[in-house]
Amino acid sequence: MKELRLMKGNEALAEAAIRSGADGYFGYPITPQSEVMEYLMSEKTEERTGMVVLQAESEVAAINMVYGAAGCGKKVLTSSSGPGISLMQEALSYIACAELPCLIVNVSRGGPGLGSIHPSQADYFQSVKGGGHGDYKLIVLAPDSVQEMADFVYLGFDLAFKYRNPVMILSDGAIGQMMEKVEFDEQVPRFLPEEISQKYPWATSGKKPGSKKKIISSLLRDEDEKINNHLQAKYKSIQAAEVRCEKYLCDDAEYLFIAFGLSARVCHKAVQIARENGIRVGLLRPITLFPFPTEEIRKVMKQLKGILTVEINAGQMVEDVRLAVEGGTKVEFYGCFSGSIPTPEGIVEALKQKLIQK
Repeated sequence: MKELRLMKGNEALAEAAIRSGADGYFGYPITPQSEVMEYLMSEKTEERTGMVVLQAESEVAAINMVYGAAGCGKKVLTSSSGPGISLMQEALSYIACAELPCLIVNVSRGGPGLGSIHPSQADYFQSVKGGGHGDYKLIVLAPDSVQEMADFVYLGFDLAFKYRNPVMILSDGAIGQMMEKVEFDEQVPRFLPEEISQKYPWATSGKKPGSKKKIISSLLRDEDEKINNHLQAKYKSIQAAEVRCEKYLCDDAEYLFIAFGLSARVCHKAVQIARENGIRVGLLRPITLFPFPTEEIRKVMKQLKGILTVEINAGQMVEDVRLAVEGGTKVEFYGCFSGSIPTPEGIVEALKQKLIQK
C-alpha cells in the first residue's frame, strides 16, 4: 500500500533509500544536500532496518567506504555536492573498472571552485563524460521532482546491480530543498549475508573452506585491453536498453525545447505560453543523461525548424544535442549561471530571438 507524505527532495531520497533495503550510507555534510544524512540519522535507521549510516571524515573516505561495501555485494550509497563530488572522482573510476554497483547522489550547486550554494546544472560534463580518469561511464538519472528523487533511488539500485555499474542521480539544490507530495512503496527487506552470496556470486564474502577465491580489483596489469573492451561492450548494451526520456506536445511541434531536471520544469510552462501565442513548440526531457536519448531526438528532429536547449550552466548538454542532430536542424542554447533560474517568459523570448526571428 502506498504512503503519501509531504517532504523535501533530500528527505524523500533518504526515505526511499531506507525503504529500498539499502545496507549502508556513507557521506559527509555539504550544502545543499546535508539533509540526506541528517534524515537518515534522525530516523534511527540502524534500529529501523539494520542499515548503517556513517559520517566519514571526508568525501574521499566516504566514497572509498562505498567501494569496499559494494565489493561485498551490499546495497550502498553516498551523496554530496560540488567540491565533494569532485573529490570522489578517482574512486568512481576505480569502482567503474571493478564493476561494482552503487548509488551516488549529486545535489549540485554552483561552481567552479567553491562556488555557491545555489542550484546549478554545471556538473553535466563531470557526470556524463566521466570526471575521473580512463574510459568509463556512469549511468546518470536526472530527476525533475521530489517524487522522482525517491523513485530514482529504486531505479538506480536496480540498474546498478543489473549492469554492475555505479549510478548517479544528478539533482540540484532547488529540487533537493523544495517540498512536494511524494508516494512511497512499502519497505523492501534487506538481503541476509547468505542471500547476497547466492544472488551475487561475484561478491567477496571471506574465504571459506572449499570456496573459490574471489578477487575484485581495478588493477589492469596485462589485461587492460580485454577489460576495456568488455566495459565498452557493456556501455553499448546500456545505451541500447536503458534510454529514458519524456516528451511533451512533440507530435505537431515545429520547435523543440530540450532540458533536464529543474530546467525542464520551467520549460513545461514555457511550452504553454508559446502555444498560447501560436508557436508550436514541444519539450523533450532526457531522464537518462547517460545513456543519452540520441535516437529519440533524431526521430523528432525530422519535423523541426529548430531546437533550443535550456540549462542552468554556460552550455553543456547542448553539445550532446548537436552531436545527436548531426547538422539536421539548427540548435541554439539559452541558459543562466547558478544563482539565477530561467523564467518561462525568458525562454519563450529566447526561442523567438534565436530561432524564429532569424
